[in-house]
Amino acid sequence: MNSVAPRVPSAVPWNAGASPSDALRDKRIVLCISGSIAAYKACELARLLVKRGAQVQVAMTRCALEFVGSATFAGITGKPVAVEMFGQNAIGESHVTMSANADVIVMAPATADLLARLATGRANDLVTATALCARCPILVAPAMHPSMWEHPATQRNVEQLRQDGRVSFAGPIQGEVASGDVGFGRFADPGFIVHRIVTTLTPQDLRGRRIVVSAGPTLEDLDPVRFLSNRSSGKMGFALAQAAAQRGAHVTLVAGPTPLETPPDVTRVDVRSAQSMRSAIWDALGRNLDAADVLVMAAAVNDFRFSEIQSEKLKRSPDTRIPQLAMNQDILAEVGAARSGALPLLVGFAVETDAASMVQYARKKLMTKRVDVVVANLASESFGLEENHVTLVSPEQAWELPVASKSAIATKILDFTVEALGARR
Repeated sequence: MNSVAPRVPSAVPWNAGASPSDALRDKRIVLCISGSIAAYKACELARLLVKRGAQVQVAMTRCALEFVGSATFAGITGKPVAVEMFGQNAIGESHVTMSANADVIVMAPATADLLARLATGRANDLVTATALCARCPILVAPAMHPSMWEHPATQRNVEQLRQDGRVSFAGPIQGEVASGDVGFGRFADPGFIVHRIVTTLTPQDLRGRRIVVSAGPTLEDLDPVRFLSNRSSGKMGFALAQAAAQRGAHVTLVAGPTPLETPPDVTRVDVRSAQSMRSAIWDALGRNLDAADVLVMAAAVNDFRFSEIQSEKLKRSPDTRIPQLAMNQDILAEVGAARSGALPLLVGFAVETDAASMVQYARKKLMTKRVDVVVANLASESFGLEENHVTLVSPEQAWELPVASKSAIATKILDFTVEALGARR
């Protein structure tokens, strides 16, 4: 048996400061704002990007200035706002310089007029000229009245941009717009746009892969008011689901009871008990295990359930009979036993309370459940916390990762997954 490696092997490089929360750090983003009433929401978008460490250069159309002043964005980003291609405030070929220096150009909000000009290759202002020069990804977040979004001309322009392969879209979404009307045309939430920016800048090394992630606790009912559960928050599993989606995977998240919001671009299936989680996971995997490439079993599934569920509340009494506990099925072990080939890749979790024997217990689970890697951690260093401290245990070796955010841990687990999937092609 191999002992715990003193550092992460080169196959899984580790940067202690790197995580999805740092994915935008020092990235150069040109944020283009056009004349929509949703322009005020671009202030929040700019703030989020700066908070994530991005270097944000704002460019505005003249119409955008009618809704939000340039001083607002200059205050948020710490940089003067670019508006004119010519004049005393323009420096050289500013559209060429901005596009050449950008890691991504984000047009948010993008009006119907801006979409039309982009689709026809216009370059009649700084924003469109910058887009026409761009060789970096362009992300467009449209915002307009639903009747404008639904107009055949707008849809034709959107389709043209998609066919050209020039841009990707974040929204619009359905909802109430400024006029009070409801429909598709509402500006997407700034947090969702940030997610799409991260996705745009993230290598799509899981594109086309189907990943099932379980997360959170399960609840085993005793009666209508009491249940047996555990302290899992679901944060680790949700971080894994979000990181996998940002890397291009089709993600199904089977979640026990948790108030956490569903990550963008993730399909969520809510369950309550271990038995309902088992059914949902088998449905997601396919009965022949042919509907998914990876199962990441991050959920803290209760080992026990009550042998009987009472229809009425049990009363405190010397004569009250408490139902016995019965053993739940071991979902990961079932899948491991049923798997005949290399897929689905199986990633298990082992939460222990004894640090001295944690790796030993994890290796035992690795072998008895026939999984590919076990993520071992201590309950005191994981449950309910924003950070985690884990050791990855594979058949070949085990290595300890530094304490880091659960998002960062998720990234390293997925790095291992990508490498393992590549080795099994």
